[in-house]
Parts: sequence; C-alpha cells; structure tokens
Amino acid sequence: MKRIALSLLWLATAGCASNQRPAATDRWLLTGTRLYVAPDAPPLDNAWVLVSDGKIEAIGSASDAPPAGVRREDACGGGVITAGFQNSHVHFTDPAFAGAADRPRDELQQPLSQLTTRFGFTTVVDTGSDPANTGALRQRIERGELQGPAILTVGSPLYPENGIPFYLRDLPPELLRQLPQPASAEEARANVRTSFETGAQGTKLFVATPQGHGEIRRMAADIARAAADETHRRGGLVMVHPTDPDGVSTAVQAGADVIVHTTIDSPKREWSAELIGQMVSRHVSVVPTLQLWGYELAKADVPTDVRERIVAAAERQLAAFSSAGGQVLFGTDAGYMTDLDPTQEYVLMAHAGLTPMQLLASLTTAPAARWSAAERRGRVKPGFDADLVVLDGDPATDVRRFTAVKCTIRAGKALFVRAPAGGAPPGP
Repeated sequence: MKRIALSLLWLATAGCASNQRPAATDRWLLTGTRLYVAPDAPPLDNAWVLVSDGKIEAIGSASDAPPAGVRREDACGGGVITAGFQNSHVHFTDPAFAGAADRPRDELQQPLSQLTTRFGFTTVVDTGSDPANTGALRQRIERGELQGPAILTVGSPLYPENGIPFYLRDLPPELLRQLPQPASAEEARANVRTSFETGAQGTKLFVATPQGHGEIRRMAADIARAAADETHRRGGLVMVHPTDPDGVSTAVQAGADVIVHTTIDSPKREWSAELIGQMVSRHVSVVPTLQLWGYELAKADVPTDVRERIVAAAERQLAAFSSAGGQVLFGTDAGYMTDLDPTQEYVLMAHAGLTPMQLLASLTTAPAARWSAAERRGRVKPGFDADLVVLDGDPATDVRRFTAVKCTIRAGKALFVRAPAGGAPPGP
C-alpha cells in the first residue's frame, strides 16, 4: 500500500505541474541508500527525492521509478537523506563575522560554513548578538551573496537591572552600555519593540545571571512577564537563559517558550517532577546544550571526575523532561563555544536516553513546529522546502553519524559539499 501511495503521490504532483515545469537546471534528482522522511515515519531504502524550483516535488523508493531525463546530483548522491537540521542555539559574535555588511565575501564564507552548513544546519537560531551585524549577515545570505542557512534571531538579550553576567564583563565598555537591562515593565516592553523593529523574531531573557562568588542577580517577575507578553503580542518566541532551577521556574511563570540550557550553577541541580510537569503542560521546549557544560568546566580547570558528575546531573534533567513528554530542541551554543563540532552533543543526548529518532526530531520536526513552520519544513515531503542533509552513514546505528555530513542543501541549492578524500578543503 505504501508503494502504491507513493506512486500515486508522485503522479498527482507531476500532473499538477506538467504545464509549468521549472527550467531544467532547477529540477534535479537526489538518490540515497536510505531516506528518513520524518522521525515518526518508516524510512525508505534505495530512495530518491525529486527537487523542483527549490521545493520537493516527489519522493520514492526502489520500487518507484523516478522520472526519466532528470539531472542527477551525483556529488551528493549515495548517502542517507534527511530533512535539513536546525541548530536552535548559536551566536554570530565571533570576530570573524564583524563588519558583516561590508566585509569581503571570502572572509565571511568559510567561518559561516564551519559554524552552520558544514554540520547540516539549514536553519539556525541566533540567541544573542549585535542585531545590526547579524541582520546584515542574514540579508547577504538571502540576496545570495553568501551561502548560508536561514537565520532566526532574538537580537540583543535582556538582562536583570545591573545584572550583566560576570563572563561578559570583558566586552568593550561601549558594547556593554548597549545591553538592555530594563528597570521597569514599560522599559522591558520598549526594549522588545525596538528589537522587533530591527528584525528580531523573538526575545531572549536572562532571568538569572551569575555575578561571581556565588551571587545570582534575578530579573523581577513583572519585568520578565512584560517582555514575554510583548514578544507574544508580536508573534515571537520567548527564549530564556535560566542559570538555575529557580530561574527555570521564573521562566515558566513568565510565559517562556524555550529554555535555552539545562542548569548546573546550583547545588540544587535536579529539576523537580512538579517543575517538569509545569514545563510540559505549558509547552515549554528545552535546548539541553550538554556539551557546553564540559567545555565551561574544563576552562575552569574542574577535575574530570567532578565535571562528569555535573554533566550527568544535566543529563538527568534532560532524561526526566523528555520522558515526561517535553519537546527537545537541538542546540550547541556554538559561536560562544569555540568548539563548533556538535558530535559530543549527540553523544551526550543519546547517553541521557534519547533515541536516534528523538535526536532527529530535535533537529527537524520539533523546531519546525516550535517556530510555526511545520507546513513547509522539517520533513522530506512533496510541497515542502527542499532543505535536505545527506549523511555518510545511518545515524540510527551510531549517533555520531549525524555529523558525517556529505551535503547540505537549502531551498534546492547545495550550500556545502564535502570534498572527496585528498581533494580541496570542505566548502560550499
């Protein structure tokens, strides 16, 4: 029945478009050893995807003959195909991206590829950067001057009054003065309005910030709620840096949509069943960033055995949240974290108990649904955007293969094609 349905689907799609075919260069065929249509659907073996004018026209398996006379994308063929990935926590704050409006393309393309498309990310969420600079980078991508992912951004985050975290205090004084620290609900609403006017699609709140020596500065509840309400009024998402379990609770009460970290900065590291129940019932998503904790603790010269215990506590938070039915979004904090390779994040999430298909959901269907884009991306489905990843190997057998990216394709165009062994360095 499945094979018949796929054949009928292709015939119907082909028939509807028969009088308005795109140019031959915009219509091509991608073949693979396996196709993961979606995490909640059975895979197709010896599969193919027909791409037409940046959209998926049809899909099929070995029993469904692809249309004849269509150009095949040989450089990307022969791997495991999935929908394009989303990294829900990155930063474009590295000096390599400074001056994005005027910087030569050749100086921006490599760091952009290494942060994003090299690892299959066709969409990323910038969770805090210079709004003007990230906006310029996004515009150059959309104009085709740079080959990169779709960028969603929350602009400049909001901090508690006099609450810049200690780890940001080395920023230039002129930049520190620009970081919003609203002292009232009305000021918070004004900050959000300004952020959306400059291109943000959401707001990031630091509801609790470490000041050093164990001190935590907290955002007033009415300020957090005002910022969240204004963000929702404008159709955006509220992303929250919580720092500790009390910060998670504050975020939930304020109306957060996404918690952007698990928490390690408190002796009370476990999330209670009551707190997790509130998060799930209010449809709060979590970006675990487990890899970040080992990275930060290593910088602080914390002994290996202590690091492992702390990261294990964060894993338990993720395991409990996922087991309760919570929505997990993949994200790494790359850009702040200079280790751009997300392999360890996949390994840690799997160690916390997530299956390969749950990991795939955190990269595809879950973020698409969270950002109200489930009708156009997140699945390999006719009519959807041709955002695709081709992997060398099946992540169902080893989650490390999520980073074995052979090709990254966005809107039908290859943004990253890994060079063959002994060839030129990877690039778009």
